[in-house]
Amino acid sequence: MVRQRDPRFRGAVGVIRHEAVQRAFGAAAAYDDNARVQRIAAEKLADRIAALPLPANPRVLEIGCGTGFLTEALLTREIGGEWLITDLAPEMLTRCRDRIGDAPGCRFAVLDGEYDTPPDLPYDLVCSSLAMQWFDDQPAAVARILEWLAPGGHCLFTTLGAATFSEWRAAHAAEGLEPGTPGFASMDVLATILPEAQVFPPQAEVLIDRHDSARQFLGALRAIGATTAAPRHRPLSAAELRRVMRRFEQGGSQISYEVVTCHFTRAT
Repeated sequence: MVRQRDPRFRGAVGVIRHEAVQRAFGAAAAYDDNARVQRIAAEKLADRIAALPLPANPRVLEIGCGTGFLTEALLTREIGGEWLITDLAPEMLTRCRDRIGDAPGCRFAVLDGEYDTPPDLPYDLVCSSLAMQWFDDQPAAVARILEWLAPGGHCLFTTLGAATFSEWRAAHAAEGLEPGTPGFASMDVLATILPEAQVFPPQAEVLIDRHDSARQFLGALRAIGATTAAPRHRPLSAAELRRVMRRFEQGGSQISYEVVTCHFTRAT
């Protein structure tokens, strides 16, 4: 899966294998109980999608459905049509299906949204909530996705920006250490992805998740499957980790998620 790509995106995942991401999220049985920010982000994205001028019976592809936060939010907003709901992890797909039940017009498939090609092209909408930050090459993936759209179709997704986990990174820096959390693309870099196809420049909102301790924060990351480390990261020793955890708690044990919304369209 490793290939030449834009070096500005090397922090997003790089040489991390998609199989490792699949295993981590597949094992996240307590995802719903810990994914507070992910739920809020999905609701906000659903509001944006509900405002789109979609056809009366749109053909919709969702990438990285997870346990179904966005899927459920869109169904609640009565966005009908024919849906293909996908995820890299079969376990997540099962949880999404369990959440929404036998919703009319909905099909499910295991799909790698970056490297696979979905069936039954084209689509009027391709959407994704906080999944595409795990792609190896976001610009190339977006270019492929736009080819899946019908003329006038929309690709609307959220991804994590560079300010995500800034407090955890700062705690490491204060101890002269490097964090294992992946580095996500900055707003300036995301703005360079096919600007001619952007409906608007990337828009960011920082959502704060508060914890009682560093241990609780790390436990929440494990619970949602966000444990795949940055490429070539050297794990901290137990003593180093304790120092970082103390620094993090001194800052209040809160963590930032920079949620970036990107909106593209295919010309008519």
